Order: sequence, then C-alpha cells, then structure tokens
Amino acid sequence: MDGVDQEKVQKVVYEMSKGSKYFENEERKEALIRQKIEHMRARADKLSAADLSHYQKDADKRILELESTRDLSRIWLHVDMDAFYAAVETLSNPSLKGKPMAVGSMSMISTANYEARKFGVRAAMPGFIARKLYPDLIFVPTDFKKYTYYSDLTRKVFWDYDPNFMAASLDEAYVDITKVCEERSITGAEIAEELRSRVYEETGLTCSAGVAPNRLLAKVCSDINKPNGQFVLPNDRMAVMTFISSLPIRKIGGIGKVTENILKGVFGVSTCEEMLQKGSFLCALFSHSSADFFLSVGLGLGGTDTPEVRFRKSISSERTFSATEDAALLYQKLANIAEMLSADMQKEGLSGRTLTLKLKTASFEVRTRAVTLQKYISLSDDILKHASNLLKAELPISLRLIGLRVSHFNEDKGGVPGDPKQKTLTTFLISGDASRRTGDDQRFLGSDLSDLHFISEKETAISLDDNETCHHEFGDPFERKHLSDIDDKNCISSINACEMEKIDELSSNKTAAMVNTADVKEWTTKSPKRDLSRVSEDDSSVQREPEGSNPDRLNKEPSTSGNEEFFSSNQMEMLFWVDDYKCSLCGAELPSSFVEERQEHSDFHLAERIQKEESGTGSSSLIPRLRIVPKDYSGSQNRRKKHKSSPKQGMHLPIDSFFTKKGSRQL
Repeated sequence: MDGVDQEKVQKVVYEMSKGSKYFENEERKEALIRQKIEHMRARADKLSAADLSHYQKDADKRILELESTRDLSRIWLHVDMDAFYAAVETLSNPSLKGKPMAVGSMSMISTANYEARKFGVRAAMPGFIARKLYPDLIFVPTDFKKYTYYSDLTRKVFWDYDPNFMAASLDEAYVDITKVCEERSITGAEIAEELRSRVYEETGLTCSAGVAPNRLLAKVCSDINKPNGQFVLPNDRMAVMTFISSLPIRKIGGIGKVTENILKGVFGVSTCEEMLQKGSFLCALFSHSSADFFLSVGLGLGGTDTPEVRFRKSISSERTFSATEDAALLYQKLANIAEMLSADMQKEGLSGRTLTLKLKTASFEVRTRAVTLQKYISLSDDILKHASNLLKAELPISLRLIGLRVSHFNEDKGGVPGDPKQKTLTTFLISGDASRRTGDDQRFLGSDLSDLHFISEKETAISLDDNETCHHEFGDPFERKHLSDIDDKNCISSINACEMEKIDELSSNKTAAMVNTADVKEWTTKSPKRDLSRVSEDDSSVQREPEGSNPDRLNKEPSTSGNEEFFSSNQMEMLFWVDDYKCSLCGAELPSSFVEERQEHSDFHLAERIQKEESGTGSSSLIPRLRIVPKDYSGSQNRRKKHKSSPKQGMHLPIDSFFTKKGSRQL
C-alpha cells in the first residue's frame, strides 16, 4: 500500500465511522491505551538515577545472556502467499484479473487484491467503507473449501523441503532449509527461488519468500519484496544488526498497534535498535519475559530450533454478520456454526467436554460463556443443544458475531488419553459431601480431648469465623519478637507440651479413621479464644494451626535434641527485598519507591501460598503447622470466646477466608 494517500483514507474512515457503535468502541479502547501510557509514564518518572543504574546493569546482563544464545547455523525460509484469497478467486474467475476486488461483504473484508489496495482498501476493513474509498469495488463471497484445497497443494511442496515445516495459517509457513542446502550444496536464495517456482507450477499462484538465520527475521524479510519476490538476509551477525537497526518495531511479529503506541508514547521507541538503548526502562517497567522479548528483538534474535509437536488444545468456528436481535435468526446462525464446528471435529477425530460460546454485541462488547459437560461431544446436535442453552440465557441481545469453541478433549491428536488423575469440580464436590459426613461422624472425639479435634496425630484444626481466617504473624521469628495483628474475630487453639503427650496417646488409636482421603480435611471445634503473649527464649510449647491460616509465618517443630528448629511449610520463607530491589521469593525487581506495586506483589505471593495450601498441592498438607507460645501460657488466662462455625460450613473453608484485610498482611 505504498503511495496510498493515508490522510485521505483516515478521513474517510473517520467520517463513515463517526457516531457508530464501532467508533464508540474504538474510542473506549484508545482511552484505555492512553490511560495505560500515562500510568507507565508516572511509574517511569518515579525511577531515580540509582534505580536506572541498577536496571541498566540488569539489562546489560540480560543482553549478554541473550547474545550467547545466538545461532547462525540455521537457514529459515518464510513463505507467504500473495493476496491468497483474492488470488484464488481470480484464478477461478479470470475476468476479475486487473480489477479492484475484495473477498468478503459489505460488513467485513477478508482480503483485497493489489489493485484494490492502491485505493486504501485492506483486510479487516468494513465493506461499506471500502466501497466509499472505491465505488466500483467488486465483492466476492468467501469460499474456505476452495482456499483449503489450494493451501493443501502448497503444503505438499513445502513438505518436500522440510517434512517438519510449520504452517502458520492457510497461506504462510516456516520451512527449515538448512539440511537441504547442505545436502545439495546450494544457497538459501536458490532454494527460495526454486520453491516459489514449484508453488506456481502446482497451483498457478505466486508467493513471496524471506530467508534469514531465524524465523522472526525470515517473516520480516518475506514482506520486503512483495508480491512475487524474495529477500535474503545473510547468516552474519553484523548483517543482522545492520538490518535490525532501522527496522520499525511494527514490522515485528508480536508487536501490534497497542504495544507500538505504548513503546512510542512512554519510551519514544520506534525502531528495534532503540529497544537496546532503553533497556533499563524496559527491564524496570515490564515483566521479565516481556523485557527479554524486546531485548531479543533489538538483537535480531528469534526461534531457530524446530518446535516440538504440540497437540491441539481446542477447536473453534465463528462468523461475523450484520448486527441483529432477531432471536430466530441468531439461533439459525448458531446452528450453522455448530454444523461447521462438528464437521471440523469429526474430520480430526476429536470430541470434547467444554463448550464455549463467544458473542460480540452490536456495541462491540465481547462476552464468553462456557459449560463443561459430563460426556464428550462432537455431533452438531449435541453442540447445538448446549450452545442454545447458553445463548438463551443472554437473550434478548443484539449481536454481530457468534463463535463456538470446544476444548478439554478426551484424547490428544497422538491418541494418548487424558490424565486420569485430573480431578473435576464434580468429583471435588462429591468428595466434599462425603468428607463432611465423615467429619460429622468423628466429632464425638472432641469431647474426650477438651474440645480439640484432630486431622492427624500431629495436627490440630481450629474453628474459623465465617468471614475471617486466622492471621497471626511473627515480626521476626528468629529474634522471638511479639506476635502481632491478631484479629478479634479470629480464634486459636493452643496446647502445651504435656497436653500434646496426652493427646498423642489418646488420638493414636483414633486417627486412622479420621484421615480417610488424600485431601486435607478440617474439623471445626468449639473452644474459647485465647490471648497470645511474648515468645521467650526458653519456650518449650508449641501451637498447632490448620492449613489455610497465614502461610507467611515460619513454624517451629520440637526436635529430639531439645533445640528449637524453625522451618516453613512448603519451604516458604518470609518475603523480603534483596539489596532493596529483588523479591526473595521470585526474583522480581521493584525499586523501593514503588510502594503500591510492592504491596500488590506481596499480596500476590500471599494469595498464591494460601491457594496452594488450601488445594493441598504442596507439602503443607503433610507438614504440621506449628506456632510458638509461651512456656507458662495458661489456657485459663484471658480466655476469649470462640465463634461457632456455621453448620453448613462443614469441612470446607468459606470463600471469604481467602480475602483478608489488608492491614493483617505482613510479609
């Protein structure tokens, strides 16, 4: 589209869209982008010179690490068919040759031929706007059966050069030509020329190719001499760095409109080379993986190894149409999509349990609704039955797009059955009901043990208030400081060493009946609250806590030698910031000036740990939770009334227990 009057095109698009639902949706998205840019600018302004110096060192280190992975031994070819849908239609109807035409409808264009692109007509443009740009534009309806046929012909050619080629879509693929170049002692340029000639001979269609040391650069190169051309980038570091230095960031796959606006708006980055120059900011404000991607782009690095075969995780089909709220028409559209999806699934021998309905409203709001079934489905009638129920719940509504997706397959493409150990929500609920009944049967044990209930010989459970969880933390466990932030609504059950011996004796013959499943179960108790006092150096008693209480506390377990030894459940340690920059748990880096961000980061680790403990995924289900209490602690002193658990709560913690007051979180 070089030479197109972009100002004129933008003016037409604006005038034709103004006041429409599409226009309003685009304005909302742009407002969100501006808001994000302003937020990132504010964060960038907080960075001090010391912060930037630290992150620059980090960026330099990452650049060296990434540079060490550079592989110039492979030769990758990216082939891209020229205006594929339009070219296939022209091949089928030669009278269209040389005339501006587009594949699609007045609602949306899938692609346009090169004659139409001279007037600013492009893919993903509404047809009525395209007709305004060129009134005599010819529209041809899509025919995916025809496009698939020609795509299969091109893939047979690609297979001759690389049996493991990667098909990116119907009209493009990545081909590793390293081996064929070595075997035939010819260059990548010669292979590209030969492959393009063979594609034309087999299909009558032209394609463009790019040859480079990796896939990222090969894709960029294939777009340089379109249509029906090729570009070769030598396997030389200097040549790669020169090529990438002035390359606009938007040319890179994975950097779209939003990312481009953020990089330009916040950092003033417009070329790939500038990514390296702004490395300190990128490392400071983006995640580790995002920063590495941007730095890799600046170095001209990309994938070189052939990726492992990935089995399909889902299959979908969707269609866009003129906005309508006619329920009968919507159900008809849904039936057509279900039929197409079923045909695709049966072609690949797939059946799945999770059905997702995607809807785009007339105001361009996207909604998804999903249901997981008890049986695997693939027939159109089954898909339509459940999809109709999902759609019915949304009516009345005006829609312009409907899509269906099926996932959670019974087998992957290799015929390997799914993991039989994978639990379902239904199984969880059923086991929960069973455990609740079992727990109720075991409660008589509590009366024999001073109202204390146990889930194992070394672990006691506590009664939880409906809205709160226990949150008692050590200020510094190694210095035996005061316990703090004890909520008045929370309760604890503590026992001294002598009581523990009695309990172990009494419960040794009763424990087996209580631990009857692999999941950790909690028995509620009815015992008074008790105050905690200072932990002294010669404390010999410990307090037991259930899973689900604050995971950031370090615990104590008495050893046979008499020495007190601290350990943390699931090897968890208290979060602190190494060198006042790096998180001790995950290595994330945040300067001390990022107060709110650090708080959010701490909250994330807290929630993550609670979730792991409650789900029983870690070793915490096997390790007793221990708390240190004073040696001279007396249960009769400062007793507090314990809240009685709701009978409906049973063995499961209420959802509220996962969300604690901000003030009680100390990491």
